[in-house]
Amino acid sequence: MKTDVVVLGAGIVGVSAALHLLARGRSVALLDRRGPGEETSYGNAGLIERASIIPYAFPRDWRSLWRYARNNTPDVSYHPRFLPRIAPWLLRYWWHSSPSRLARAAEAMLPLIERSVAEHDALKDDAGISHLFRRDGWLDGARTEAGLARAAAKAEALAPYGLRYRLLDRDALAAMEPSLSPRMVGAVHWLDPVSVSDPGAVTRGYAGLFERRGGQLARGDARSLRQAGKGWRVQGEDGPIEARDVVVALGPWSPDVLRPLGYRIPMAVKRGYHQHYALEEGASLSHPVADIESGFVVTPMTLGVRLTTGAEFAWRDAPPSPVQIGRTRALAGQLLPLGAAVEREPWMGCRPCMPDMRPVIGAAPRHPGLWMAFGHAHHGFTLGPVTGKLLAALVTGQAPEFDPAPYGLNR
Repeated sequence: MKTDVVVLGAGIVGVSAALHLLARGRSVALLDRRGPGEETSYGNAGLIERASIIPYAFPRDWRSLWRYARNNTPDVSYHPRFLPRIAPWLLRYWWHSSPSRLARAAEAMLPLIERSVAEHDALKDDAGISHLFRRDGWLDGARTEAGLARAAAKAEALAPYGLRYRLLDRDALAAMEPSLSPRMVGAVHWLDPVSVSDPGAVTRGYAGLFERRGGQLARGDARSLRQAGKGWRVQGEDGPIEARDVVVALGPWSPDVLRPLGYRIPMAVKRGYHQHYALEEGASLSHPVADIESGFVVTPMTLGVRLTTGAEFAWRDAPPSPVQIGRTRALAGQLLPLGAAVEREPWMGCRPCMPDMRPVIGAAPRHPGLWMAFGHAHHGFTLGPVTGKLLAALVTGQAPEFDPAPYGLNR
């Protein structure tokens, strides 16, 4: 197969990039070892996080550091033998999390975040998946008055960005979500974010649109990527695919393809888990709810209530650990009348994270025709379509809507 562009990775970022390249007149093949949306894009809280202006930073106060060092919290856990391996990356993450550098990271991320909902909206209707989208925001819930006060202060600090929100006391929260336990004393109701009932189905829907518009889906091993003359070649199951341009959108596996080309990507992964649960008879949940003091999210999904955990630091390919989902299951059961688990085992995925809390989007510095789109951390599902649009403009030589320099690998 010969094509203008081959996109490696059929997650939300790769599928979106492929769609936008097609819209700009390029022929595109989309290659993955699995089907669209079956890896990292499948396992998330289903949020298009328009209100997440400030990136998730490394804690810098000693009280929080000591709390996490004990390795018994529900929101963060780590494999002790992995600490020496990841310690240099954590130090860089800590350094970039200083107030001044965090402010620069937030400024860099703002053009992506503020376009996130609009770019999903631009695709969902044509993809025929509008029924999966809910436009009633999500809830940052607190178990203590002190936690609620901190949440309210953070919301007020974001007022300059024009975000809409409501503060809910216990009675207002109970009126909105009557099945939530009174243990949750109140919440910030963010009105601008959108949620979906099946993130994997969203990615598959976009991939279906890609095929209907003339794109080619292919199975193959992205690690077979090689330069071929003035272009690139990758081996698909049905034969080689050759293209002038190649986009690496493989999330946590992107370094595996780029390392043989001489690129050392300073990426780590935050592993995360989810599992779906039935609710006891008569109970309901209408909005995604984050327990901000325990670090998990419960979201109403097609399969049931999805419980999504915080971060686990471990080798990317290490076997799953039941520790974090067990801790959060007990805490979630205090807030909602959860019934039996829908799946026998929790799902585990890896969030690809750069230490400066912004993704890599743009051209490879030393290889013409090689493009990168990965490292979105907790916001891959949120930022897939806007990333795809930006990258497609760069590949085709069109003027982007905003400055792409903050996302270049050379930063």
